[in-house]
Amino acid sequence: MPQGTSQQTWTAVDEYFDGLLVEEDDALLAAVRDSKVAALPAHQVAANQGKLLHLLARIQGARAVLEIGTLGGYSTIWLARALPEGGRLVTLEADERCAEVAAANLARAGVGHLVDLRVGKAVDTLPVLAVEGAGPFDLVFIDADKPSNPEYLRWALKLTRPGSVIVGDNVVRDGAVTDPDSDDPRVQGVRRFTELIAEHPKLTATTIQTVGSKGYDGFTLALVTD
Repeated sequence: MPQGTSQQTWTAVDEYFDGLLVEEDDALLAAVRDSKVAALPAHQVAANQGKLLHLLARIQGARAVLEIGTLGGYSTIWLARALPEGGRLVTLEADERCAEVAAANLARAGVGHLVDLRVGKAVDTLPVLAVEGAGPFDLVFIDADKPSNPEYLRWALKLTRPGSVIVGDNVVRDGAVTDPDSDDPRVQGVRRFTELIAEHPKLTATTIQTVGSKGYDGFTLALVTD
């Protein structure tokens, strides 16, 4: 760790920039609060990361978004608010309790009508989306169980088009991703996810390391090419 940096510093810097650039309204704050009250894991993206997803969706001009991993719906709200008139967002959540909390949070935020919340393991619901012809999605956000990331990527590729963007969150794993011998299935899932992206002839990507209020991690940004 560079001299003079710490978790306290990272959090303070996030708070400084968020105070100027990121506005969390009552609905977003309540989504975090109610997720905590419901004892959901505190794995939602940070405010600035939610704003980044929102901006990516707007820059992309996304009309159809797929989110794998809803949790309490915090990132879902950010993404849904980026949609234009007639846009749609499909979000997949394995845990019924998380889905229940998310549904309430989305309704309170006024975006429930834009969101198709599907409950069940994503490895089971993704094939259903393909059969339904739900794609192509302009943006896919993968933020669920990391051991399944390679499978999520395979389905994301089937449900996107040239020009679509795929974002994979929490890929640095506090630096553990560099250990090829890790016995952590989350690390191995992220490593295989990254290898599949690197090997795929129609994907170009980069990974950005991040520090902030959520600690040390990072995300992968991939573009589906022609």
